[in-house]
Amino acid sequence: MKLDKKEILKALETITVAGEGKNMVESGAIANVVTFGDEVVVDLVLHVPALHIRKRAEDDIKKTILELVSPEAKIKINVKIEAPEKSEVTEKAIPGIKNIVAVASGKGGVGKSTVTANLAVSLAKMGFSVGILDADVYGPSMPIMFDVESAKPLSVTIDGKSKMKPIESYDVKILSIGFFTSPSQAVIWRGPMAGKALNQMIFDAEWGELDFLLVDLPPGTGDIHLSIMQSLPITGAVVVSTPQAVALSDTRKGVSMFLSEAINIPVLGIIENMAYFTPEELPNNKYYIFGKEGAKNLAEDLQVPFLGEVPIVQSIREAGDFGRPAAMQTGTITETVFENITRNVVQEVVNRNKNLPATEAIKITTMAGCGTAKK
Repeated sequence: MKLDKKEILKALETITVAGEGKNMVESGAIANVVTFGDEVVVDLVLHVPALHIRKRAEDDIKKTILELVSPEAKIKINVKIEAPEKSEVTEKAIPGIKNIVAVASGKGGVGKSTVTANLAVSLAKMGFSVGILDADVYGPSMPIMFDVESAKPLSVTIDGKSKMKPIESYDVKILSIGFFTSPSQAVIWRGPMAGKALNQMIFDAEWGELDFLLVDLPPGTGDIHLSIMQSLPITGAVVVSTPQAVALSDTRKGVSMFLSEAINIPVLGIIENMAYFTPEELPNNKYYIFGKEGAKNLAEDLQVPFLGEVPIVQSIREAGDFGRPAAMQTGTITETVFENITRNVVQEVVNRNKNLPATEAIKITTMAGCGTAKK
């Protein structure tokens, strides 16, 4: 039996690569077909390195040839990945922004956004120009914490291009997906859609001159994190945790993500939130509800700086709910706590910039960037 190349190509015109509209032959995915008697070698070119797309394409080719050409065909498929050099999210620095600090957490509910808001306010009080990019697309909280829920960014023209003007509150410039959705509306987006929204808020905004842009990341180590790190040269990351073992386990993973070979972003340090509780009527008493110095010990274990601890204080929660960050409460313990932590963050940024080269936006174009990829 001898296979016919034209017959095989005609059969392959009936299938497509997942996500592409044209058939495999028309789109150029089938680079070449060579036949040797009952053997056929197909050269397949894919532009997406995802394993599931590759597997489906190979299965479709084998099934189609066996069903439409010959059930006795011996099929070999050579796959070549030609991924684009750049990710969908634009990869470039933002003119005028000196330092970009990612604020992350291994798990939700540890107060990451509260810490971000108070860091921003403390930086502004120290005289720095500050912005916040609320990258927690599915749970944006900055509009509430800065009392600007009903605000809508205006459009301004810069060098002939239309740009979004960030909302400003307490001398902090803010952009959040929360400005573009109803407070009761859930954001039901897949990763690429969220990436496009972030891309617009990053590069289609008129941030002006900033000493610090704080990026409030969603919890965990997912697609949004990769989109941000592929689009921006992050100066360093601050990781927020609570003291208990469950939170620390996820915090360890979060630190590991930034320090991994594929990401390689400096970790400026760990902040321990909800470190202890002190009743107002017993100011000298400390109750370690979630455990004692868990995040501090983790920082020592991972050999990253410990930036400080934030106690459980009712006014911090109330201030966030009412849109007036607690660091603004002059003469209080909360003001002192956040000022000390902020000074430590600034010092670590100074140390990082003095001792390390500028961070580049990461490039992940193959499965080498995935923790499950075989080496």
